[in-house]
Amino acid sequence: MEGITAGPELGTVIVGVDGSDPARGAVLWAAAEAARRGSTLHILHAADTDSRAVYASVETLERVRAAGRELLDDTAAAVAELHPDLHVTTEFSRSSPVPSLHRAAGVHGTIVVGNRGLGGFTSLMLGSVGLKAAASATTPLAVVRGTDPRVETGSVLAGVRDEHDLDCVRYAACEAGLRKSSLRLLHVWNVLGTVGNVVSMLDDVEEISGRHAERLTAMAGLIREEFPDLTVHADLEKGFSAAGVLAEASQDADLLVVGGRRSPGYIGRTLGHVTHSLLHHARCPVLLIPRHGNDQGSES
Repeated sequence: MEGITAGPELGTVIVGVDGSDPARGAVLWAAAEAARRGSTLHILHAADTDSRAVYASVETLERVRAAGRELLDDTAAAVAELHPDLHVTTEFSRSSPVPSLHRAAGVHGTIVVGNRGLGGFTSLMLGSVGLKAAASATTPLAVVRGTDPRVETGSVLAGVRDEHDLDCVRYAACEAGLRKSSLRLLHVWNVLGTVGNVVSMLDDVEEISGRHAERLTAMAGLIREEFPDLTVHADLEKGFSAAGVLAEASQDADLLVVGGRRSPGYIGRTLGHVTHSLLHHARCPVLLIPRHGNDQGSES
């Protein structure tokens, strides 16, 4: 990527398959992502046969294994038709899906899951595997909704809370560069979140808004310096729900990149209220970037 002087290491793309339509959509997205990166696509099917061995017959387990390997072979063949030059590997795991995905991702891999699997609760917007994988993620994880390719908008959207999101925004910049797209930084300022501090001093609201805008502008400036070939837009919006504003904005994006929660609690080590809501309601694929620092103070 010409002009890029900094950015995260984009490693292997790992996608989980279980035979469901959402998983097939995730495979198509993951294959395109791996092709853009020039990296490997690793297709994983976790059958959890180790736990089934306690109560299932040998014949049943062998049928499960055979079906899993056939699914992997068929999926790899379908990917090869679309991306003949892409390096594809497959893995049949005897363990459960979530630890298998994290183990395959290692230190730098990106996990990709569909928004739902083969579970019985078809009304769920995000299946249990995707939710558990996201909540415990230590490497980037993408949740892909739907089965049909979306019409490209030429824009990558990054949700920005504060200066601690710089690494997340760098990741978004790399993704925008791979797609030859523009990058939009969007900070949502929740006025109600400041009411307790300013009480009735409404004259301070615009001053506080200005400080938010200054921090966002400074971050955009850093990204423009590091990624000089990238078109970067920086927008600040006021709203009562950061998740709602970002979900609506995601309708005009090819990818929404958000940082994980900084402090433990709520849903696992990575998910907060905002990120959890976006994984359910965003209109485009969501790429969650876990945090590894000790900075506190964000509930997202």
